[in-house]
Amino acid sequence: MAGNDVVQRLVDSYGDWFKDEEKLRYAKMEAELYPYDSIFSPIQINHLTIKNRLVMAPMGNVNMAEETGRPNQQMLEYFFERARGGVGLITTGLIPISHGVDATVTELGKLSYFPRIDRSRTVFAGWRDLAQGVHAYGARIFVQLTAGLGRVGNPQCLITQTKFPPSASFNPNFYISQIPCLRMSGRRIKKIVKGFGQGAADAKTAGLDGVYLHGHEGYLMEQLTNPAFNRRKLGRYADWQAFGIDSVREIRTRVGPRYPIMYRIDLSLALNETYGLELMAQTSMKKFTKGRTVEMTLDYMENLVKAGVDIFDVDLGCYDNWWLPHPPASMPPACYLEVATIVKEHFAEKGVLSNAGVAVPIVGVGKLGYPDLAEKALREGACDMVMLGRPLLADPAWPSKAYAGECADIRPCIGCQEGCINEFVEGGHPQCAVNPRTAFEHEYAADLPAAVELKRIGVVGAGPAGITAALTAARRGHMVELFEGDAQIGGKVVSGGVAKIKYEMKNYRDWLEREVAAAVDAELLTLHLNTEVTAEELKAAGFDALVLSAGGFDIVPPFARSKEIPTITATDLILHPEKRANAKQVVIIGGGVVGCETAYWLKYELGIPDVSVVEMDTYIMNHTCTANRGHLIHYLKRAGVPLLNCTTVVGLSADGVEVVRNVSKTVPDPYNTWAPILPENIENPLAPRLIVEEQKQTLSADLVVLAMGYKPNDALLYEAQRIQAAPELHVIGDNFAAGKVHEATRSAYRLALSL
Repeated sequence: MAGNDVVQRLVDSYGDWFKDEEKLRYAKMEAELYPYDSIFSPIQINHLTIKNRLVMAPMGNVNMAEETGRPNQQMLEYFFERARGGVGLITTGLIPISHGVDATVTELGKLSYFPRIDRSRTVFAGWRDLAQGVHAYGARIFVQLTAGLGRVGNPQCLITQTKFPPSASFNPNFYISQIPCLRMSGRRIKKIVKGFGQGAADAKTAGLDGVYLHGHEGYLMEQLTNPAFNRRKLGRYADWQAFGIDSVREIRTRVGPRYPIMYRIDLSLALNETYGLELMAQTSMKKFTKGRTVEMTLDYMENLVKAGVDIFDVDLGCYDNWWLPHPPASMPPACYLEVATIVKEHFAEKGVLSNAGVAVPIVGVGKLGYPDLAEKALREGACDMVMLGRPLLADPAWPSKAYAGECADIRPCIGCQEGCINEFVEGGHPQCAVNPRTAFEHEYAADLPAAVELKRIGVVGAGPAGITAALTAARRGHMVELFEGDAQIGGKVVSGGVAKIKYEMKNYRDWLEREVAAAVDAELLTLHLNTEVTAEELKAAGFDALVLSAGGFDIVPPFARSKEIPTITATDLILHPEKRANAKQVVIIGGGVVGCETAYWLKYELGIPDVSVVEMDTYIMNHTCTANRGHLIHYLKRAGVPLLNCTTVVGLSADGVEVVRNVSKTVPDPYNTWAPILPENIENPLAPRLIVEEQKQTLSADLVVLAMGYKPNDALLYEAQRIQAAPELHVIGDNFAAGKVHEATRSAYRLALSL
């Protein structure tokens, strides 16, 4: 159970990191360190020169190819857009070379939701087109080859193909822990090794610039190269280093000495450091206590270099603490820079050089998407390159804007992971909450089409939906007026950016404000603040089209009218924290994103001693990206915040909040962050049946905070519809259905293109 002191310190720090104000200093789209001479300097990888130090992270491409695996136009344009934006090196999302071995990567009919490079020559032309298109913009591209998913793959293969997921040893499946993943034979492992060699040879022939091995986060390659998962006693692959070294050697044999090989690895799974003794208590994880130590990982990396690896990127964590390899909005900027530095210093001390006789670059990862922060990391020698994933989905032109010093124009990522990760977990393809063109580049041209018929358009509500619709329509040539009832724009984004852990949301609101101000200055649109408009007034204005995006109302139940205990909505409290008065016992009703973020803010930032969260659903933060919910829940537990799921509020009294709580042992552990919540269309036939054993309880409170969601502000819509306020009437955002920024901007952009 021993952990590493550095890893433990890092993991411990990810709860209240924001108390160190220096961590937030560079997490802004400013240009204090401009010009960025370090970012925009070349670097050598093996015998290949990359024009700058920016690497696009392997951000999906799931469901962005034909079902045969051939890259289609959607996938090509997605990567071309990032190459056009100025990034030096692009890496694709994972491409399995283990079809026929790992049943989790193949669908019925031998189809796949992954692009393929191993199928046949029918997919080959797509890869050649991709390489040639990326090269046209001076960028390089590495293909990320994966051994497969293994225990973190979809266990539906057991039902659809009557095949168990594979793994290095007998390990529980991540999604349904009752399903075992079977130990692979040495012969099947060698088949994957050969697959790596063939995939690399195909990549080189297709014109791709290098290969990138998917060796981190607990995927099948790590299952074979980490003793946490590989507990084999006999054979070649009982040596946990053997599979990785054999794969690299096979690639080197097939592609020669000059072709770059990149390897993605975690310095530590950080499971012991995350869960401590609790690790032993969980059936699904108790086998994983003896993972690679930091010292073992560094030794393995040295051996990988000897076998032929030219460059690494390094992070922490795995699926079982998913917020670490996928750091969400609430994690600190530059969260793994120290990890990269550890490897750099070790290699320097040992004099480690690649087979090409050059230093092995170490790529810094983890929320480095701010030009000043990236430049500082490179200038100080903390890393050799900087990897940007979600920032390049939010704004593909991040590199070119930084190069020009136009940092304030960079559209910031908000860290929600709803478009880039949760979308394909639910069955879609990667997208972006703040950039509606991401993964739709094949459909939406970079230059907005001029409006054929110019219209006067009124947009009501200046949240993300209204602003996106207004700016898009105005830039197409329409005459747009934007009405906002408050004194500032942003809608729910305003309250969403108050807490220090929501620094990325604040950056986004600031960017929206700059975009609207620039459009007003250029006389593209007219902004009316502090202006509540009626349907009659809109009709009298004579608009050709109305777009209603007036947001929603906080849900306030009848029992909140009680005078027994002060009640306040989370939105109101966040905007006016002085209204908490001297509250010391706060009960938050609603365990969704807003409720848990409010609890975090109250406990960690404001220091309220007693904060509880009540949720009637089976799960806390249901329908939220696994990484985002995991980080908040894990550190709420560390702070001693009670999370009461399967609990219904029935009223307020002088004694406190009256609830009916299901106290059955079958109620899911609200603090479970090591197993995901399955999508609703996936049934787990092995899950225990939820038994209801209700008990009345009273929760002491001197303040009740309502975080029960929002309902559409639809009165204006139906009145405008009744009186026919305009020839065209449209509704978007929370005004249509309470949702997330992703749904708001996506619908607003599509609508504005049709006006």
